[in-house]
Amino acid sequence: MEINKYIDHTLLKADSVKEQLNQLLSEAKEYDFASVCVNPSWVSYCAQALRDSDVKVCTVVGFPLGATTSETKAFETKNAIENGADEIDMVINIGRMKEGDYDYVENDIRAVVEASGDKLVKVIIETCLLTDEEKVKACTLAVNAGADFVKTSTGFSTGGATVSDVKLMRQTVGPNVGVKAAGGARSLDDALAFIEAGATRIGTSAGVKIINGETSNGGY
Repeated sequence: MEINKYIDHTLLKADSVKEQLNQLLSEAKEYDFASVCVNPSWVSYCAQALRDSDVKVCTVVGFPLGATTSETKAFETKNAIENGADEIDMVINIGRMKEGDYDYVENDIRAVVEASGDKLVKVIIETCLLTDEEKVKACTLAVNAGADFVKTSTGFSTGGATVSDVKLMRQTVGPNVGVKAAGGARSLDDALAFIEAGATRIGTSAGVKIINGETSNGGY
């Protein structure tokens, strides 16, 4: 198993500076990770730095609350792709999800999917804020809207991925839609447990430690 190709090497903290980005990019190229996942303002910088590698540039939309309008999310998506993004990780409107406004949530996801063209869209459902019933429904809405992946977490709320959530999401979406476990993989054992549960991508800032069989003390 090439565990490196499961990893979205992630740096999303608000106070991230270019020196940290450069380290992220260097590590991503050295270990040949699936992607770097960065905030939108860094997309063009990362796309330029990675132009001669097969590491993708992933960015976030409506992040981290998911509460911007669908039109704003669609614009963010188009802008990110123009700047060189290969993959879009969007946050659903969690409040609308909680109150059962499922048409809104599905249309919100679809706006990003349509704006993304042929680029990969991962839908962050923020599992720590949802009941199991809501998690299943959110995954179903994402699939209905044409998303390529469902993703557990932003890493900025009350909790990250759990093995039980990854299993539930995989059972819900079936074999042909990706599942990304984010916020919770701090060791190789964590990553392997998520993969065993059905994850096809791991969002983590601990990618290097995971590859080297070490354990991270914290972070995304």
